[in-house]
Amino acid sequence: TVGQPFAMQDKQLALFIQSEAPGLYNHYGRQMIIQIASLVVMFLLILCFRPWRQDMRGWVQILDAIRRIAKGDFKVVIGTGKPLPGQLGQLVNSLNDMAVELDVMEQMRQTFISNVSHEIQSPLTSIRGFAQALQQEEGLGLDQRKHYYTIIETESARLSKLSDNLLKLTSLESDKHPFEIKRYRLDKQLRSMILACEPQWVEKDILMDVDLGEINITADEDLMSQVWMNMLSNSIKFTPEGGTITIEAEYAEDGAVIRISDNGTGIAQEDLPYIFERFFKGDKSRNRQTSGSGLGLSIVKRIIDMHGGEVSVSSTCGIGTTFTVKLPAPGKSSPA
Repeated sequence: TVGQPFAMQDKQLALFIQSEAPGLYNHYGRQMIIQIASLVVMFLLILCFRPWRQDMRGWVQILDAIRRIAKGDFKVVIGTGKPLPGQLGQLVNSLNDMAVELDVMEQMRQTFISNVSHEIQSPLTSIRGFAQALQQEEGLGLDQRKHYYTIIETESARLSKLSDNLLKLTSLESDKHPFEIKRYRLDKQLRSMILACEPQWVEKDILMDVDLGEINITADEDLMSQVWMNMLSNSIKFTPEGGTITIEAEYAEDGAVIRISDNGTGIAQEDLPYIFERFFKGDKSRNRQTSGSGLGLSIVKRIIDMHGGEVSVSSTCGIGTTFTVKLPAPGKSSPA
């Protein structure tokens, strides 16, 4: 009959399912177990390698910051939200600190260039102006011409001194400047420097009050001569005619103490913290004849630091100024 083939097919299908079903169930079961196990392993791997992925984001930020710093962008700050643990966190903090320090140095460099440009431009402008006046103005009297020549000579000397001081300061800060330590008589050196400045203080009728005992120090004699010359010239420059400059030197507990005082114009209290900075000039009203390059006291500070000493200043406007230098006792100096 027609229904028999279908009956036979149903029976065969039933037998096939009965015989093959356990294998199929086992196959699908194994697949489900593998898939579930894979999901569990992936979840565990995500948990285990999550810090590593965070570290990778940190490294990407670090590399980006290094590239920006290399191009001169010192405003970069590596921010990772949460502080990174371990050595990576220390590296990030160090790079941030380095960027801040480099930014400060870059600002100092820009200020230095600006100051040098200004200091050089001033005498050059004066020289050019008076040279043109000598060429163009006819009928100038001899006295007027001499006056112009004197100004040109003065400005040329100022420009030369500025160049010399810049070279001196650069050499002192390069750690390659010759540094020859020896023991010698400080009192004799100070007397020699005072006599070397005699034309300056005699011209202004300044009284030099000198109180020096026999003092021995261990230092670079040539560099210390530069210190005393700069300080004495500075005091003479700002001491009025008929004024007094006092030079004292004595032994203290830890070494020699030298004081150079004057009864000159004094320094404003707000300017005292900056007096040893390059190109700093406290009194903006000083004219071209009394104003210096602003490098003399910077050179003094650097040389004293090289000898392991200290230099300080106290001043009252209208009363006077005292510079105090402390040098280590012989055998205790720590040259930089």
